[in-house]
Amino acid sequence: MVRVAVMGATGAVGREMLLTLEQRHFPYSSIKLLASERSAGTTLLFDGAMRPVELLTEKSFDDVDIVLASAGASVSKQFAPIAAKAGAVVIDNTSAFRMDPDVPLVVPEVNAEAAQGHNGIIANPNCSTIQMVVALAPLHHAAGIKRIVVSTYQATSGAGASAMAEMAAQSKAQLNGEPLPPAKKFRYTMAFNCLPQIDVFLDNGYTKEEMKMINETHKILDPEIRVTATTVRVPVFRGHSESVNIETKKKLTVADAQAILAKAPGCVVLDDPANGIYPMPIYAEGRDATYIGRIREDDTVANGLNLWIVSDNLRKGAALNAVQIAELLLERGWLKPSAEVQTTEG
Repeated sequence: MVRVAVMGATGAVGREMLLTLEQRHFPYSSIKLLASERSAGTTLLFDGAMRPVELLTEKSFDDVDIVLASAGASVSKQFAPIAAKAGAVVIDNTSAFRMDPDVPLVVPEVNAEAAQGHNGIIANPNCSTIQMVVALAPLHHAAGIKRIVVSTYQATSGAGASAMAEMAAQSKAQLNGEPLPPAKKFRYTMAFNCLPQIDVFLDNGYTKEEMKMINETHKILDPEIRVTATTVRVPVFRGHSESVNIETKKKLTVADAQAILAKAPGCVVLDDPANGIYPMPIYAEGRDATYIGRIREDDTVANGLNLWIVSDNLRKGAALNAVQIAELLLERGWLKPSAEVQTTEG
């Protein structure tokens, strides 16, 4: 039994973390809900009881073993080192530490062993990266992926609860012939639209979100894989979809890929297009798996495959992956930093 804190508990991901902890019967002895002044003093239902939301301060971690953090990168940069110094392990869902060479970037189905090398902070990858590497890692291990071309269709929940509310209000106004509410969360109207920009543009013409997918895939899976990405926000509430094209060193047929993925942890193959069976966001919502379908050979290259990958971005793309990391730490006795463990054993 461990003492848990959820940092950013009232946000979309924080609430999903609480739901995931409860549904998976995570062995907690106490739980602390932490948020900013705006939410402190409210209550949230968890495990059959209303729990108070406390103000996040530097003293919040003195009696905590595991922190699940999803309160924004700037908040994590400020408080995660404080929590780690107090003896907690922080599993951070923001971009603050993902590319830090001293911080493991972990997807349990793909690189669980990396978690052992933590020094008090473990990074949760970007939601779009998580579902892609869950699906591609088994194929990479079987045939060696040389190149990935990915285009994403990302739900508005990836930008938070306020983004979903904004799209809902815009959709209602359009359907009722009313004036559109102003776009605040996004640069343009999100309802009935597709925005080929997620995060800011960089000097190379890619967005920050696109470079996250590239850099995180290199760190988690293989730095030798060539990766290019186009990320697009679509008017869906929950569930990211991805069109992924891969080139492999060894030949994989459609049947090969289907058989490999059917046995892979975290993967569910839905691939019978003749009968209308393929992954969709509406099917993935609230579920743990990464769904793969539309698997077909790309005959423009020697060893090419196309895949359609769908997963709930708030679930596996955020909350579930973080909770799975916490479960991994408990199962393998990795709560303490690796150096400390080695010293104790030696």
